[in-house]
This record gives sequence, structure tokens and C-alpha cells, in this order.
Amino acid sequence: MLSRHVKLLDGEMVFIRPLKPEDAALYPDFLSDVTMPDLRLRFFSVMREVSPELIDKLVHYDPAHAMAFIALDTDGHMLGVVRLHDDDSGDAGEFAILLRSHLKGHGLGWLMMKHMIAYAKEHGLRTVRGQVLVENTTMLQMCEELGFHSATDPDEPGVKRVELPLAEVSEEAMA
Repeated sequence: MLSRHVKLLDGEMVFIRPLKPEDAALYPDFLSDVTMPDLRLRFFSVMREVSPELIDKLVHYDPAHAMAFIALDTDGHMLGVVRLHDDDSGDAGEFAILLRSHLKGHGLGWLMMKHMIAYAKEHGLRTVRGQVLVENTTMLQMCEELGFHSATDPDEPGVKRVELPLAEVSEEAMA
């Protein structure tokens, strides 16, 4: 399941598909609708803008060890991106997600996370994990609802580690 159409809570249809290098052209418009606080929650540092070099790095990933999915509206505007990078063992992957700020609470993050989790499970990963700033209560709540276990990161103050053992995820939960 690499691509699929999904419906947001407000009824808007969205297309989720793998990120391609040519999607770099969609990033400026996408990022213009992401607030600086939301960029900080995603990248863990204050960013006034995302450099062209970082965008290039984000769209050129090694598909043998990583996957990224974007959500597009019916006009082809990028609405969000979720990434998954395998660790060296190939048993686990670390995720990151970013949405247009005004779409938080519309169900897009939830749908993109479920898509990424289903992909991870299909590709034989055992665990999906991430790091979330403690003030990112929306993300922590969503992770809890998706079945992630949460613990304080002993190495990074103000950060929670979230981890989802994929054996605990039913096929019905990903539908």
C-alpha cells in the first residue's frame, strides 16, 4: 500500500503517496503554511526557514533504508509529510511528521501516521519510534491513541521517546 486516497474529518479528499525528488518544488508553498513553532516541534530547533539544501536532503533519501509519504489535496498542494528511517539493524524505524499548521486537528496527521505504520509493518519492521518534545501534547496524545508507549528520554531533557511494537498493531487498526 504505497499510495491511497483518504478522507479527512471535514470530508476533504487527500492523496497519500511516496515522496519523489521532484516534490522539492512543492516544499516552498507547503512550508509557507507551517508556523515557526511547528517547525521547532518538528526539527527541535528554532528555524525561520528551511534551507534549499535541507529540502534537497529531505527529498533524496535512500529507499533501501527510508521512506517518506506526502499528502496532496485535489489541486496538488502538499499538505503534509511523514518519514520513516530504518535503524542499522533493520528491525526498527524512526518517524517524523510535519503538516500545514492549519490542518492540525483535521485527521491528516492520524491518517498519515497510520499509513506509515502499515508500511513499516508490511516491510518487516518490528518497532516504530520517535522523539517528541514534551510540549507537543497533540503529537503525544495522537501517539498514545495509536498505541505507542511513551517514556521520558534520559538523554534529552524535555523529550519523550515514543515506541510502537508493531506486533501489537492489528490489521483492523490500520484500515
